[in-house]
Amino acid sequence: MRMVDLIENKKRGQALTNEEIDWMISGYVQGDIPDYQMSAMLMAICFQGMTEEETVHLTIAMRDSGDKVDLSAIPGIKVDKHSTGGVGDKTTLIVAPIVAACGGRVAKMSGRGLGHTGGTIDKLESIPGFQTALNRDEFFRVVKTAGLAVIGQTGNMVPADKKLYALRDVTATVDCIPLIASSIMSKKLAAGSDAILLDVKTGSGAFMKTPEQAEKLAELMVKIGHMAGRRTEAVITNMDIPLGHAVGNALEVREAIQVLRGEGPADLGEVCRTLASRMLVLGGCAEEENAREKVETAVQSGAALRALASMVREQGGDSSVITEPERLKIAPVAHELRSEQTGYLAHMDTEGIGLSSMLLGAGRSKKEDSLDYGAGIVLMKKTGEYVKEGEVLATLYTSDENKIPAACTRFLESLTYAPEELPPATLIYRLVK
Repeated sequence: MRMVDLIENKKRGQALTNEEIDWMISGYVQGDIPDYQMSAMLMAICFQGMTEEETVHLTIAMRDSGDKVDLSAIPGIKVDKHSTGGVGDKTTLIVAPIVAACGGRVAKMSGRGLGHTGGTIDKLESIPGFQTALNRDEFFRVVKTAGLAVIGQTGNMVPADKKLYALRDVTATVDCIPLIASSIMSKKLAAGSDAILLDVKTGSGAFMKTPEQAEKLAELMVKIGHMAGRRTEAVITNMDIPLGHAVGNALEVREAIQVLRGEGPADLGEVCRTLASRMLVLGGCAEEENAREKVETAVQSGAALRALASMVREQGGDSSVITEPERLKIAPVAHELRSEQTGYLAHMDTEGIGLSSMLLGAGRSKKEDSLDYGAGIVLMKKTGEYVKEGEVLATLYTSDENKIPAACTRFLESLTYAPEELPPATLIYRLVK
C-alpha cells in the first residue's frame, strides 16, 4: 500500500477498507507515515467524512495501537463516564462517588484541561497530597476499597490518539465528528470498563455548538460502544451556560462537595443526578424506576460524600478537606467584577468565560503551562437573570493582580444583555441509547 493512494481515494470520497485503516494507523504510530501525509488524510476526512463502518474500525485500530487495561480482577460491573468537555464541568467529582456509594465500581482515567475546558485531574490535584499517578495494583486496590478511583492516563494507552490529536490540534481538523468519536471511544474502550456513559455537551462552551451536532456525535459514539460489546448510553447536556457557579480547580472541588452535601447550584445538581442515575442502570445497580431514588438516598445519607473522602484518602490526599472544604487554598487576590449595564443576561459565551478563567491562571494555553490551582471565577449572575448596572457579576480569583484587567475584559466581552426576560434554557436535551 501507499499512503498517497489512500489520501487520493479519501479525497474522492471513497471509503477506506479495514485493511487500509489498520495499515495506516500502524504505520503512523511506528513513524513510517510522516505527519504531512497524515495531515492530508485528516483534512480529506474532514471534507469527505467517514462511514459508520470506517469510523468503528478506525476506533478499534486506535484502541489496539497500544496497551489496554484489563479490569476483570475488580469484582462487579465497572462503569465509566466521559464528558466531551466544558466550563465548570466538575461532574465526575460528584457522579463517581454517588455511583460508588450505591455499590457501583468506577475505575476512571481522566485528562488534564487545555484552553477553555477544565480537566478532572487538575481539579483533584488541587487537593493537598492527592496522587493521580498510580500503578496498576494501587489503582485496583483503591477501586476495591473506595468503590472508585480517578487517575491520569498512564503507560502506552492509545498512542495513535496521542499522535493524531496533537496533529489535529495544529491542522484545524479537531471539529470533525468521526475523528472526535474515534478519539474519545478508542480511549474509553482501552480503559476496560464494562459500561460507558457519555455526557455530550452542546453550546458555546462545547465542541458541538448545536444540539443537532451533539446528537450526531452521541449516536455515533453509542453505536461504536455497542459494536465493541460495551453497554453504552449518551446524555446530551447544555454547555451554553457554565455548569454551576464555580470555574477553576479548587473552587470547583468546593462546589462539588456542596452538591454532595445536598446543596449547591440547582443546574449542576440536576445534571449530576441524571448522569448518576444512568450510570447505576448501566452498571446493574438499579432499575429504571428506582435509580433516581437511590441517587437521592446516597446524597442525603452522606454516603456519597464519604465515598469521595475515602477515594481522596486512599490516593494519598488530605481527606479532611472533604468535610472542611474551606481548607482548600483559594488564590489571595479577589476582584469583584461589576456590570456595566442594566438588563437581562441573554447569553454568556461559555468559551469566553472559560478563557477568562484561564487568563487568571486556572487553565493552560499550552500543555506545558503550570496552573494556579486556587485561581478561577465564582459567578454571581448567570444567563436569564436580571442585572442592574453596578451589581456584581462574578468574583475573580488569582495570585497575580496583573492578570485581572485582561480577564475582566474577556469576561465582559462574553456577555449579551436583553431588555426582556427570556425563556429558561434547556438543561438536558435527550438520552441516546
